[in-house]
Amino acid sequence: MNYFTHLYCPKCSNTYEKEKPVNLCKCGSPLLAEYDLEKAKNFVKESLQGRENNMWRYRELLPVVIPENIISLGEGFTPIFPFQRLGKMLGLENLFCKDEGLNPTGSFKARGAAAGISRIRELGIKEIAMPTAGNAGGAWASYGARAGIKTHIAMPVDAPEITKTECVVAGAEVYLVRGNIADAGKIIGEGAKKYDWFEVSTLKEPYRIEGKKTMGFEILEQMNWDPPDYIFYPTGGGVGIIGIWKAIKEMEEIGWIDGKKKPKMVSVQAEGCAPIVRAFEQGEKFATEWSEPETIAAGIRVPKALGDFLVLEAIRDSGGTALAVSDGEIKKAIEQIARLEGMFICPEGAANVVALEKLIDKGWLNPGEKVLLLNTGAGIKYSQILNYDFAILEKNDRL
Repeated sequence: MNYFTHLYCPKCSNTYEKEKPVNLCKCGSPLLAEYDLEKAKNFVKESLQGRENNMWRYRELLPVVIPENIISLGEGFTPIFPFQRLGKMLGLENLFCKDEGLNPTGSFKARGAAAGISRIRELGIKEIAMPTAGNAGGAWASYGARAGIKTHIAMPVDAPEITKTECVVAGAEVYLVRGNIADAGKIIGEGAKKYDWFEVSTLKEPYRIEGKKTMGFEILEQMNWDPPDYIFYPTGGGVGIIGIWKAIKEMEEIGWIDGKKKPKMVSVQAEGCAPIVRAFEQGEKFATEWSEPETIAAGIRVPKALGDFLVLEAIRDSGGTALAVSDGEIKKAIEQIARLEGMFICPEGAANVVALEKLIDKGWLNPGEKVLLLNTGAGIKYSQILNYDFAILEKNDRL
């Protein structure tokens, strides 16, 4: 049974029917999917036994009503690895990493695309448009192709080459913009109105977040329903951190976890683009736009997040924090994790490692508590940011 009932606005409390395509609330806020959580108490943990190991194992609390409309490439249920060597070096007894780089299309964006495209297909929409920093575009282009939905994508001209290729090879119409993702978003917004495309920009449709929230469901299940004490999350548009927090509250409501223990959400940004960190430090409810955003971590180079107030709410409600790290520190952390743990993580995921070290130095963390880092993508998709000199041998040379 599916418990999806309607859409609601977290800012003004307006509600919308689930049967009609809609982007934002009339007040301009993102919309969230609502479920009948009282009835969902009939959805018990034992129901998961024997189910497929992907994000659709939680289909009762996802927004696709008819299972035949699900578009899947096997996304979700990514592993959680212990970071034993790094933990020992930092003096942490329980340090873990959830590797979203093992999703189809190489990042956590596959989750949002799977949920969004599946629901869009269910609503009968045939053509969509979005801006992207790279990975989201690749994911939505791939899932759109699988569903037979035409995709229009605008991305900064300096987006990773592999993600540009990923979009084109999947048949998306791709436009490169001399600017940042906000500039690309303005162009897409105008195009969507002109050509009647359904816009799927971050939080401008209600369903991407529902795919991302499955990270929260999985974290709880994979940790035997004992939430970690801290979850570190690299924050750009903020959908992941909003989704995980939404999942935790839903699991508490239906009785799958004890609400007395919730993880502290740690939002990590780059020093060259840190609107959430600045708003958190200043005690603001909303973030102001960051001028001239600059960072090698393309996924968190978002100058103004539409759901900024929801991100800040999740951080504060959980007792978490927000901090920014430098690009130089990010590069070092990529190498550090590859050499200590054998994982080539993305720069956004590496930002979490730097933030963790800073908070340990400040004494903010208890060494005995359980810490989970989210690596949101495969580092190999960003290999152009690391440059090495190699010794070249002639064919007759010997070592």
